Amino acid sequence: MQYKHFDLRTAAARSLNYLTRMTDEANDHLPYWLILPNKKPAEAAHCRVDDAELVASWYEGLDSCMRILDTDEGADVLADFRKFLLSDWGPHGLRYHHKYPWTHTMHSSFHEMGYILSALNRILRNDPSDKEVDKRAAGLVRGMRELVIVRKVRTFWSGDMEEWWPDYEFPNDVYLLDGGFDLSRHTGRGEQFIRNGVMLEALADRYEIAHDEVALDLAQGLASSLLGQAHYFNWKHEFMGHVHSAVWVATGLAKLSRHTKDIRQLKAAKGIYDYARSISSSFGWVPEYAQWHPMDEEHCETCCIKDMICCARQLIQSGYPEYWNDINLFARNQLMENQIDSATYVVCDNDKPDDTAAGITYHDIAGRMIGGFTGGSYPNSISISKFRSIAGCCGGTAPQAMKIVWDDCVTHEKAGWVVNVPVDRDAKAFTLSSGYPDKGCMALKLKRGGVAGFRRYAWMPRTVHGFIDGQEVAVEEKDGVIWLPRLKAGQTAELRHAIRTVTKPENTAGRTYKVVWRGPDVIDILPHGEHLRLFQRDLAKKPYLPKPSDVTSVTASNFGPTQQKQ
Repeated sequence: MQYKHFDLRTAAARSLNYLTRMTDEANDHLPYWLILPNKKPAEAAHCRVDDAELVASWYEGLDSCMRILDTDEGADVLADFRKFLLSDWGPHGLRYHHKYPWTHTMHSSFHEMGYILSALNRILRNDPSDKEVDKRAAGLVRGMRELVIVRKVRTFWSGDMEEWWPDYEFPNDVYLLDGGFDLSRHTGRGEQFIRNGVMLEALADRYEIAHDEVALDLAQGLASSLLGQAHYFNWKHEFMGHVHSAVWVATGLAKLSRHTKDIRQLKAAKGIYDYARSISSSFGWVPEYAQWHPMDEEHCETCCIKDMICCARQLIQSGYPEYWNDINLFARNQLMENQIDSATYVVCDNDKPDDTAAGITYHDIAGRMIGGFTGGSYPNSISISKFRSIAGCCGGTAPQAMKIVWDDCVTHEKAGWVVNVPVDRDAKAFTLSSGYPDKGCMALKLKRGGVAGFRRYAWMPRTVHGFIDGQEVAVEEKDGVIWLPRLKAGQTAELRHAIRTVTKPENTAGRTYKVVWRGPDVIDILPHGEHLRLFQRDLAKKPYLPKPSDVTSVTASNFGPTQQKQ
């Protein structure tokens, strides 16, 4: 029997297709956030956010794909995203969206500035000599610092008390291009503390890159407010609200704590992550909201999976290697399943002219949407009749998580090279290959020699076997890593173990599923879902190819026929 293999390069190639083609060539490759594959004909439409957070997250997503694939394909689109990032800057160093026919009030959102600063940081990491980008990043940090309220004194019934820690907050979640803070206007999302706080990671990164003390000060003040007067998290660091923002904040707290040595920040980061993990599935289904709806009404926004992988990475770097298991299981399962890899159900009308005034395109939506990611999956399916069945935000963030797995699948540590995530990768120093889920094995070839180890996971049996160039050798297990003897240059270390198919019940998303595992991979999940079935990974089964006529228009109660994701 043969099963679908975890293949990051194929997933990156699909993402590159989406990020380069789901753009508007007439408007310098402006992204399309809104994709409606269920309409007849299917369409993509512009909205304000296309020129706000999307040009930032798509820059990072496309850069991630190009580096995984080691290709220059997409360089022209990446250059246009950079142009967008460096345009439309205004008061207080904030970036605003451009004026298009489909935009309305001209404003800057502090939540979006987290995306913008993160993209600027990535450009600077790739090219530290880029003075224009450094100027914009520095200006953005200083502009935001000018706009915060600095809480200095608590005036309470018992008297006045000075704040022990810097305590900053923004007066609102939007800043109008003409009008500044207008408290009669807001995004309506609520949760301003946490939504505005997503910039913590980018601020810590800015300090790391440029030793920008203003960035560190702003991060410290926002973190103190979030963990103090905001009262957003309880004593166990549980919360009610937007998981994407909360876990992104936790990622920032973990990174910030390594600069500040503030144990409160690291403890909070771990607590927030652990709570989000407790309401997620073992294979990476993460709810978009916590405690806002009944769990059976929740869906998984792929951005949340990206945040969990990013936060787990920061916690690992802060001394918690147990989170490698989450990165491994989340990345190879729900993250991969949330990517669109089939469009047989999409009705296209390539003869219908685009409505350029309204920002709507109809051309080849089926081909262009391949590689996008859903903004609302269930554990077993993606409903194409659901708003955000494909979400522009997720298309940019998911490849960033893929790049983390690509970079960290093998790490060089004091004791030697360690395989953290079984995947296929050919790098300068090593070649890694994996047999999962068909066979229980992984092999690491060290091109310059050295010591090779394989991280121990619970899905491995107690008995494992080590080989060097096909000859069995003794293994030694220490601190959760299975070590083999030293390799000469060009030799290959291999870990083999028995693997079997196991069905486990799991309560997630408000119901019980039967999850079928082979090692770290979910190969089936019951009951099967609709429209696009997930985790149908048995390649021997003939896939169902739905006809375009099977798909109906979206209504509140219409879920259409069952279709299989391929």
